[in-house]
Amino acid sequence: MSLLESVDIPLGSKLPEFVLKDAFGKDFVLYDLIGKRGLLVVVTCNHCPYAIAVWDRVKEAARFAKKLGINTIAVNPNIHPNYPEDSPAKMREKVEDEGLEFPYLVDETQEFAKALSAVCTPDIYLFDKDAKLYYHGRIDDNWQNEKGVKKEELKDAMMRLFTDKEPPKPQYPSMGCSIKWKDTVLG
Repeated sequence: MSLLESVDIPLGSKLPEFVLKDAFGKDFVLYDLIGKRGLLVVVTCNHCPYAIAVWDRVKEAARFAKKLGINTIAVNPNIHPNYPEDSPAKMREKVEDEGLEFPYLVDETQEFAKALSAVCTPDIYLFDKDAKLYYHGRIDDNWQNEKGVKKEELKDAMMRLFTDKEPPKPQYPSMGCSIKWKDTVLG
């Protein structure tokens, strides 16, 4: 497993237009999923320890976002034969076991993750109602220990977006396992 930090992407970058399927085969047009205030996009997977450590926080962030008119999606680009834990079948189990209240989408071709310049799981993006990037960073300041969190940067960014304030500065990168690109030998 390679630990990576998310890359710097200019704020205002547009959400790529895509149609992705969820693990059950239902199509989702991403632009149709943007809420009244925006869309939270979490590039994640099932097996990465960093992603596992923050799944509950992702679910909580999604509930918080919904109250603010921000919808949430999770997207798994790790559809790779060397990582069966991230297969659509295992994603279906995750949706059911976790009771996910937002779409968990399959990036079968990995083109969506590439279009976002995503590099790790989790990689967090918050887009405004016009599909422009408002926040790209970590959920909070302590991925290892939820009880040790002192700053909830994603929630702060969502509140700033909701109240029409400028994006927060600085924005600290998310970090996690490298995306398992299909065109790499070992994944």
